[in-house]
Amino acid sequence: MGRSRRTIPEELLLLALDPATGTTAQPQSLDLGLAGAQLVELALAGRIAPDGDRIAVVLPRPTGDPTLDSALELLRRRGSPVRAVHWIGGPRLGLRQTYLTHLERCGMVHAVSGQMCGVLPTTRYQATDTEISREIRARLDSAIRTGVPPDPRTAALAALAHAVGLGKHLYPGNEGRSCRSRLRDLIRHDPMGGLVAHAVMDVQNGVGGQPRRSQGGGAGAPAGRPAARTAAPAGASSRRMPGQARQVSGGMVRAGAR
Repeated sequence: MGRSRRTIPEELLLLALDPATGTTAQPQSLDLGLAGAQLVELALAGRIAPDGDRIAVVLPRPTGDPTLDSALELLRRRGSPVRAVHWIGGPRLGLRQTYLTHLERCGMVHAVSGQMCGVLPTTRYQATDTEISREIRARLDSAIRTGVPPDPRTAALAALAHAVGLGKHLYPGNEGRSCRSRLRDLIRHDPMGGLVAHAVMDVQNGVGGQPRRSQGGGAGAPAGRPAARTAAPAGASSRRMPGQARQVSGGMVRAGAR
């Protein structure tokens, strides 16, 4: 996979990064969203494919992106398809910091050291090129306001932004209510994005132990009704993926805290 195109995890993190404070919105759920975004990116690259509510590796060849390839290798080692909700709810603590470090290495953000209460060291992250963030946001705005079905990448990004609770960050207040509703509705335009977005919300709501029922009818939730799932802080495991940065005191854990 070349670097001419930003990945969905990178774009999701840039959307969540507050340009005024250098912190990320929804830090508790963002690790889950980034894990889901990795699955979507791997699916778009032809490495994995959905198998019901499970994820199967169909091409184990590396993509060239070290962070994605770590996830792909872990999926390959499973040996059989894994439920998306189990994968996303697995050891994801630190994925946000891993991607912040990755974006800094790529020159898309730069770290700013500081102190909290004049004592505790903190690290905040500022975008080096705000035009990139504006372009990402413009794609979402266009999909929301024109009603034209978005491309799969934008649809998946919208689904994940809704799943991790970025709607109120991107479209705040009463005036943003209709945009938040349409952001939620974009979840139906990409099957893989919808699968992982629902898995993210299931993990946050603690309902990942049961297979998702069909949305086509019966007892399943109707399509286009993900708003019934409200985002809540998720308790992620403290294990790290291979290649992930260790979170340290005074790092992004503190900088992202609200």
